[in-house]
Order: sequence, then C-alpha cells, then structure tokens
Amino acid sequence: MVSQFISPDKVGLLKDIPYNFPEGIHAIGRLDNDSEGLLILTTNKKVTKLLFESKTPHKRTYLVQVRDIVTPEKLLQLQNGVTIRVKGGGYYTTPPCQVLIVEKPIDLYKRVDEFKEGLPNTWLLITLTEGKFHQVRKMVDAVRHRCKRLIRISIEDLALNNLQPGEVKEMEEKYFFEQLKIKFQY
Repeated sequence: MVSQFISPDKVGLLKDIPYNFPEGIHAIGRLDNDSEGLLILTTNKKVTKLLFESKTPHKRTYLVQVRDIVTPEKLLQLQNGVTIRVKGGGYYTTPPCQVLIVEKPIDLYKRVDEFKEGLPNTWLLITLTEGKFHQVRKMVDAVRHRCKRLIRISIEDLALNNLQPGEVKEMEEKYFFEQLKIKFQY
C-alpha cells in the first residue's frame, strides 16, 4: 500500500486498514510503494516540522536487503558517504552514516516476492539522519548493489518491533514525543 488515505490511482491505501482513524490524521516520513516498515501517523501538524525540518538531526534506521555480497570496501564507501543523484538532476554526497552487515532477520514476515534462496545477497542495517528522495536505494546503487527489500525499523527510539503489516499501535502523545526525541508540544 502507499502512505496515503486517498489517491487517483488504484493502489492499496491507509484507509483500507480496518481501523477507525481520527479525522485530520496524516503520515509523517512517508514510505514509497516498494518500501515497508514503520510509518508514523498523527493528527499533530507540528510533528513533521519538529522531526524532519529542525536543526537537530533525527535517526532513521533501515534493514536493507541487496543483491550480491557487499565487500568491506563497499561497506566503507557507504559508511563514509557516496555521491547520489537528487531531485532536479544534481548530485549530492551523503554524510557519513552507520552501516553494518547483519544476518538475515528471522522474524520478518514473508512476502510473495521474497528474494530467491541461494542467490547471493546481503542484509545491511543503515542508520541515517537525513532522508533525501529514495536515498537508501540510491546509496546502495552507488556502490553497485540493487536494493531488493527496504524496511524502516525505527525513527529515533520509536521502533517497529513486532508490529505486523496493517497493524496500528496507538500511543499517548507525551510518550510518542519522548520516543522521537522531540520537545513535547501541547
């Protein structure tokens, strides 16, 4: 599904989730159609500005499955920053970030298009403090790896944990702000 409640296209929408969302709710830090994982929904219009437009950077962590084996040299390139193409046709060098090679996560739900067993692939844990358009996909592409699966597992301390696709977890606003490490706004 896409991170929207309405769309002119025939796609799965947030409104299709069997949950009584409050009026005025919207998605923060959207996921593209080929990504999955943690999506924040809120009625507080200040959250986007406080989280993604503030001078204080906020961490976003992704589990990323890429085609082929990532070498130590390519891992170092990702960690130190790579040059990617950004909206408008320009180029941008990503700042250093945390990138680790990890074992295949066992508790992830299966998808129909799960990567075929036996084909060489690598799972990465990437933590960024910025989010350019398709940045993670472009970063792994810059070191000649194709992103096969992209799962946002956390934004600051707010983590996906065992939440399954389509599940909604409601939380108190004060706790929500604490987990995101942004100043509580009444």
